[in-house]
Amino acid sequence: MQVFKFGGASVKDADGVRNLGRVVQAHQDHALLIVVSAMGKTTNLLEKLVQYHVYGTGNAADVLAEAQQYHHAIAEGLFPDHRHPVHNEVANRFVEIEWILEEPPMDPYDYLYDQIVAVGELVSTTIVSHYLNEIGLKTSWVDARDYILTDNTHREGRVDWNTTTARINEQLPRILENQLVVTQGFIGSTSENFTTTLGREGSDYSAAIFAACLDAESLTIWKDVPGVLNADPKWFDKTELIPELSYLDAIELTYYGATVIHPKTIKPLKNKNIPLYVKSFVDIESRGTQIKSTNESLPVPSFIFKVNQVLISILPKDFSFIVEDNLSDIFSRFHAHKIKVNMMHNSAVSFSVSIDNTGSNVDALLEDLQSRYEVQHQHGLELITIRYYNQQTIDRVLVAKEIIMELKDSYTCQLLVRKL
Repeated sequence: MQVFKFGGASVKDADGVRNLGRVVQAHQDHALLIVVSAMGKTTNLLEKLVQYHVYGTGNAADVLAEAQQYHHAIAEGLFPDHRHPVHNEVANRFVEIEWILEEPPMDPYDYLYDQIVAVGELVSTTIVSHYLNEIGLKTSWVDARDYILTDNTHREGRVDWNTTTARINEQLPRILENQLVVTQGFIGSTSENFTTTLGREGSDYSAAIFAACLDAESLTIWKDVPGVLNADPKWFDKTELIPELSYLDAIELTYYGATVIHPKTIKPLKNKNIPLYVKSFVDIESRGTQIKSTNESLPVPSFIFKVNQVLISILPKDFSFIVEDNLSDIFSRFHAHKIKVNMMHNSAVSFSVSIDNTGSNVDALLEDLQSRYEVQHQHGLELITIRYYNQQTIDRVLVAKEIIMELKDSYTCQLLVRKL
């Protein structure tokens, strides 16, 4: 039994769904559970809809109409006969959002976000499931919310592993005996049956949850790249494919910001020693990258770039030492504002961190910190992380850049820089 995960880029249009069908047909000799993300940039579109609905900054109904039109066009490209049931099912999925928009936004933002944005995955899997059945692959659509139980932390649901494992093993192995299963990434539910999401780009994590609970033979993530590369092609003209990675190196790369795999994906697979393949849906015969238990280190240095960084330096107002009590308070404030730290350094009297500039919550954090500390901040910086670095690799990334902060250990170098 194998688990396949397809991201939004792989199903961004009707041709993408047809290609997904070809990939599945080439592997139909295995029992397959298929996890699918929202199509194309649907999540971004629905996030904008939530903002318009809650804050009144735009017309949410127009955004909903755009999302509906986009998905109906894909469905029509695959099913020209308008009597096909997929058309009604897609329309009914969006009715859930229409009901929400009819009422004033009284619920918390994060709760509304989960109820609305999750519809993207429900619609995409509805279309994919119908298409696989249409091409002769017996397929069952299942709702991930019936299986993945989380706590009430909306937008970052924490998985209840015991209940989730029991639910998955109660029904899915029997279904998988004689048909494919198509389900959603990114979403779960609370014990009260409210929809939750697992964090942005969380579909990889969903696939790992299903794979771990089912003791799958492997998990394959199908991407629009040949596999895991040693740098993002947006930043480097010449990149190299990494054919094999250890779980440890994969965890480190995702922790530092590599976007090819969601950071939470690796641990459930490592616990069950399930290999992870990252392969190209464009060239399905290519080798890709295998992530598994191995003592081999990366064959080439790897580079991770994070732009739009903010450096925050925090000092006690009485110029006392930064001690455990201060750090505990500082981290609790970061957690309250949902700010994740990318790099940190402390001295006797200051604590400095680099974070993503995510907008209003950063402004709220700075205001909160200033109530107790002296706070300095710099914007518009870039964080470069090099795994298995040497001086040549450092020099390569520092052209026309000034180092603001630098951290090194035996394997990893982090450079917070400003362009000259």
